[in-house]
Amino acid sequence: MEWRSLFFLTIIALFGFTTGFPQSILPYPHPQFACKPPYNSYQFCNITLSVAARAQSLISHLTLPEKIHLLIDNATGVPRLGIPPYKWWSESLHGINDNGPGVTFNGIIPSATSFPQVIVTGASFNRSLWYEIAAAIGVEARAFFNVGQAGLTFWAPNINIFRDPRWGRGQETTGEDPLVAAAYAVEFVRGFQGEDRLAGGGSGDGFGRRRELAENSGNGGLMLSACCKHYSAYDVDKWGIHNRYNFDAVVTEQDMEDTYQPPFKSCIQQGKASCVMCSYNSINGVPACAREDLLRRTREEWGFNGYITSDCEAVSAIYEHHNFTTTREDAVAITLKAGMDIECGNYTALYGLSAIQQGKLEEGDIDRALFNLFSVQIRLGIFNGDPANGLFRNFGPQDVCTSEHKALALEAARQGTVLLKNENKFLPLKRNGISSLALIGPMANNHTMGGDYTGIPCSPSTVFDAFQSYSKKISYAIGCLDGVPCKTRAGFAEALSVAREADTVILVAGLDTTQEYEEVDRYHIRLPGFQKDLIEAVAAVSKRPLVLVLTGAGSVDVSFAKNNPRIASIVWIGYPGEIGGKALAEIIFGDYNPGGRLPVTWYPSSFTNLLMTDMNMRPDLSRGYPGRTYRFYIGETIYEFGDGLSYTTFTYTLLSAPNKLSLLGTTTDVYVGDERNYAYVDELRYCDTLVFNVQISVTNNGGMDGSNVVLLFSRVPNFFKGAPRKQLIGFDRVHTTTCKAAETNFVVNPCEHLSFADEYGRRILLLGNHTLMVGDIEHIVSIEV
Repeated sequence: MEWRSLFFLTIIALFGFTTGFPQSILPYPHPQFACKPPYNSYQFCNITLSVAARAQSLISHLTLPEKIHLLIDNATGVPRLGIPPYKWWSESLHGINDNGPGVTFNGIIPSATSFPQVIVTGASFNRSLWYEIAAAIGVEARAFFNVGQAGLTFWAPNINIFRDPRWGRGQETTGEDPLVAAAYAVEFVRGFQGEDRLAGGGSGDGFGRRRELAENSGNGGLMLSACCKHYSAYDVDKWGIHNRYNFDAVVTEQDMEDTYQPPFKSCIQQGKASCVMCSYNSINGVPACAREDLLRRTREEWGFNGYITSDCEAVSAIYEHHNFTTTREDAVAITLKAGMDIECGNYTALYGLSAIQQGKLEEGDIDRALFNLFSVQIRLGIFNGDPANGLFRNFGPQDVCTSEHKALALEAARQGTVLLKNENKFLPLKRNGISSLALIGPMANNHTMGGDYTGIPCSPSTVFDAFQSYSKKISYAIGCLDGVPCKTRAGFAEALSVAREADTVILVAGLDTTQEYEEVDRYHIRLPGFQKDLIEAVAAVSKRPLVLVLTGAGSVDVSFAKNNPRIASIVWIGYPGEIGGKALAEIIFGDYNPGGRLPVTWYPSSFTNLLMTDMNMRPDLSRGYPGRTYRFYIGETIYEFGDGLSYTTFTYTLLSAPNKLSLLGTTTDVYVGDERNYAYVDELRYCDTLVFNVQISVTNNGGMDGSNVVLLFSRVPNFFKGAPRKQLIGFDRVHTTTCKAAETNFVVNPCEHLSFADEYGRRILLLGNHTLMVGDIEHIVSIEV
């Protein structure tokens, strides 16, 4: 955004000139709030007291039945204390949406900015972009609250690992790498909750009126509450006889430690999330929401300061699907005693009192849960009286669907687009070199480009719409009359006719939410129906090789297209959001240089011979199991994690990195096992003294400016049982200009980045030669005693 616009919007935000009127007389309804007169004399309304004192005061005024009915997502409120009902469940995965009952579009705000689905923004590998998107969604979320169309507690982000390409909700994640998922968790929570702005920090500059956050820290300083989900090892929704309500994820301690848990640890410790959601599935025989060891760990080891919610109906699933308890009261009691604070569902309201009467639950367990819930609500200002007189009061309809937010959505779609094939530099196309353009395929003129958890977009458009300004003569054919499922060849004839007449053909195919969605997992990773036949038929008759554009999150076996010379280019756009078509057009015609990288491995169809329910990350040759994700998988691939092309070329130069590190003085013991020496990370006393920098120069060798995603990997010395083949230890998106170099620096902590978990779940650091890898460069760092 131009600096003048940013300055003007900042002044508007600080002085409240956007409306000209106090919030109390604005022409839209207020949100519900507590502590309005005559109820504002209670101690829990006194903003000069600590959050803890106020929470304890509120608990002391409640009867047992009132307490129990405050432990569900649709809390009934306490009218005698002036406490209104509250809906805890609002959603904001990649924009405000009404998947949860806390959000409605039936009001003064009819829509919200639809950013690309998370898997697409993950492909940008850009921390500052993630932060800015979260901050923009946060502004819109607060605006929705201010007009009574949302709550303040939003259940995002999804930071699970996209372990298997068949998972329907993989689109909601940043992909298969735990380091990337952890980094995204931190940026999203910081940007969305607003605490960084209050403290004067943050990863980016933000947009205009967000500057209001610097006015006053309030009592607790939360603008909104973000929730890291789904804790933990959740990535099966419906596959065969298994569904998310009954699935038992059998996970080794090794995989829990270095794959499934790291994103949640970072979300809590670095992101300071105020909510964690426990998942539907069991883990090694115990439902996640009943795993006291996991839930308590968030507070006792990771310092969690917030509330823990169940996923919706997860408590009832403990009794009805997992058959883990013999009574419904036991299901309620076991989750609250384990550390869950609120249930999304009604079991607690229905059976909580009888659980106490039967001696299975104590009132102290309920008070503990309420303390955590009220503490977050107090930090959010719900008990500070009329929000029109407090922080963030100026956010309203004028802050939703702004030109700045739409521009950010466009930029996110640009940065997340991945160019996978570009034979003979077929792309970018030249406008004056094309007499006619044909857009073909079931996703070429489809408005549902956002994936799941999409609200009502501000101004949705299709790919076909976006290309109108790029060609004077443009034609369209759907190819598959029934859309993405493409169950018949009806429509092929029209598509072939259109293809024959056009100078250039762009075919848009792939997946949509009929194929992958919450509660819908795939059984194969081929293109749906007859899509492959359509692509090959069109490629055979088109005048020139065609451009294939792929939508969807999970990988598809496109080896046929990769190897077909009649298909010149392959572009993956995922679910690019409401302005994604424009981003694609800009890339295809060279107005923007693509730089996204695949956040997941693309496997051949034979991968689906593996049981989706096998949670093991490591390969097991004794049973022909190849492992999962780029870190462990030893089989064939179509495209690798991190693949992605540009219209220019880049070279890397390693400017600085150490050759040797010594553990001398940092540990008392070095252990011998599996033919290698190693130290336990938790026994290394001075990890900070081992931290080093890796400085890299990126040179743009071509004729076009562009961004390059620098991925720094490491590989452990020789072979060690259970060690990753390689693992990502740092990433950065670096913008470069033609024939010039830019530099980036990675801070490497060997205890964190060069270690991995042994079979007992303890992190070990091997002695010997660790290999750092970036592009074609390899550099040895020797760790010695």
